[in-house]
Amino acid sequence: MTKLRRSFFVRPDVLRISRDLLGKHLFTRIGGRTVTGGIIVETEAYGGAADRASHAYGGRRTARNRIMYAEGGVAYVYLCYGVHALFNIVTNVEGMPQAVLIRAVQPTHGIERMRRRRGRRATDRALAAGPGALTRALGIRVSDSGEPVTGNRIWLEDRSGRNRRPRIVAGPRVGVAYAGKDAKKPWRFLVKGNPWTSRAS
Repeated sequence: MTKLRRSFFVRPDVLRISRDLLGKHLFTRIGGRTVTGGIIVETEAYGGAADRASHAYGGRRTARNRIMYAEGGVAYVYLCYGVHALFNIVTNVEGMPQAVLIRAVQPTHGIERMRRRRGRRATDRALAAGPGALTRALGIRVSDSGEPVTGNRIWLEDRSGRNRRPRIVAGPRVGVAYAGKDAKKPWRFLVKGNPWTSRAS
């Protein structure tokens, strides 16, 4: 197993990074010693200033999205509809506001802790399927925005080896109808046939 380094995230192609994240493991160690996490099975790419679906469209800078302009390899966590914290990973070099939304993981570690965070007695396919469910299961909060994803609180690992690449399907992103023609771009990526992806798949 190999922890992903910042160099993985500063590459210029957010679509490639979004696809490459499928099959990688996302882990957190938050609020104790227990590690929680699993295999990333669904992502969405956001292309920055030229992407109408992006918070940084047109070069917009706000208190909320300013972290998107940082060098890749940090978390961008924001509150959606005032309820759900959504976890994104900033990519590209400083000043290029691109990011990947992590939409679902297949739980592998700390499942009992994940169930308690979600208030569930049993493990089912919805435990960490969907970006809001994922952040609750992993303990990620808006206060984690700006946190490195290469540290000991939030990190990613490659445990698959070079010869085990998942089969990937692509489709339009979810909940971005306001983006017009950009909403139809096939920038949501899923591991084909994986039962742990979100209901939107």
